[in-house]
Amino acid sequence: MTEVPSPDLRIGDNDRESALKALGEHLSAGRLDLDEYGDRSAKVTAARTRRDLAELFADLPEPHPVFEQPQQAKAVEKKPDRPPQWTERPTSQRVAAAAVPFLWVAAVSLSIVTGVWWWIALPFVFTAAASAFWGKDWERDRHGAYDRRDRRR
Repeated sequence: MTEVPSPDLRIGDNDRESALKALGEHLSAGRLDLDEYGDRSAKVTAARTRRDLAELFADLPEPHPVFEQPQQAKAVEKKPDRPPQWTERPTSQRVAAAAVPFLWVAAVSLSIVTGVWWWIALPFVFTAAASAFWGKDWERDRHGAYDRRDRRR
């Protein structure tokens, strides 16, 4: 069974365009004069509901505006209440996260052996690149702040 939408349902731009097109056909058929067409056109642009448009066409035969069918609301996928488990993450993300401690060891070792201090920047640069690639959730989950922030809300 098809449910008839309420006449108090708000209209959109496509509904207004349909009404203006129908008014134009009535003008060209001689049912409306230019002043009446202008008045009704102004009311079409100010209309907010289907009832407002229907009142403008109550004394006119077909064509009337064709209203769009209201779309059903789509189910919004709810985010899980917990961060993804280690096994739920992509393999590339797991490998990158496992590489961070090794990068720290390598950076400290290279800094000591070569005497060049900027090797310490290697893990920071790698972590920043991973955050840019996988988003802020990766950074937040890595620090464990996900649950603490959500409990406060």
